[in-house]
Amino acid sequence: MADMIASNYDLILMLPRFGIHLGFGEKTVKEVCRDYGIDDHFFLTVCNIYTFDDYRPDDEEAARIDNRLVAEHLSASHRYYLEERLPHLQQHLDHITENAGQSGEILRKYYADYCREVREHVRREEKNLDQILGNSATQTHSHYMQSHDNIRDKLNDLTQIIYKYLPGERLTEEMMELVFDILQLSRDLEKHAMIEELLLVPQEDYNLSDREMEVLELVAQGLSSKEISMRLNIAVNTVNTHRKSITRKTGIKSVAGLAVYAMLKK
Repeated sequence: MADMIASNYDLILMLPRFGIHLGFGEKTVKEVCRDYGIDDHFFLTVCNIYTFDDYRPDDEEAARIDNRLVAEHLSASHRYYLEERLPHLQQHLDHITENAGQSGEILRKYYADYCREVREHVRREEKNLDQILGNSATQTHSHYMQSHDNIRDKLNDLTQIIYKYLPGERLTEEMMELVFDILQLSRDLEKHAMIEELLLVPQEDYNLSDREMEVLELVAQGLSSKEISMRLNIAVNTVNTHRKSITRKTGIKSVAGLAVYAMLKK
């Protein structure tokens, strides 16, 4: 277990959501999971999603995972975001902007609005978790991913605002801590969305969403992910997420192949 954590320090922040504490000595992953009553296959699947950007469990692996385990983990992540990460960022932001005048007020309002949106998103997501477990879900993959993209994009926008518009001489070290915390949370939210996409959310019949079609057309025109992000006013990470989803749904990896596919879909 210690070797696996050392290979990806992001996993340290994920362990408490399984109820795992540090201090597991030389025990293997299987032994630690047994001690805590955790399904080791599910635990390793989540670790792989957090560690490898291109990891995708096959259908057989996904079928072995109980939806209730996924729902419990997602709910634990929701509590982590609402009870720990967002208040932690709030403390940093309040301290940094304490005497920053109007720019500080604008940043605090932006963050307050963002927190309200996250709380509303979590409320809807918890409701849909109940529906999925009861086989009555009404939202599908594209609805979930678009909602997650909006949350991540606004968080990334906050870092851009801090980079460009908060006076640089103000509490430089704490500003760097805030930026790194935001980037870490953004990556965590991306992995959170992938767990839903890969393990829980009902999949559509591989039709591309409206946003994926927009990205596809721009990829077919030869635009890079950075150029697409600027054209659509979304984060580069979001563009890459859409590109991976397009490849997964179509089975086409080359730009030339995607260009032909885009023409045929018109």
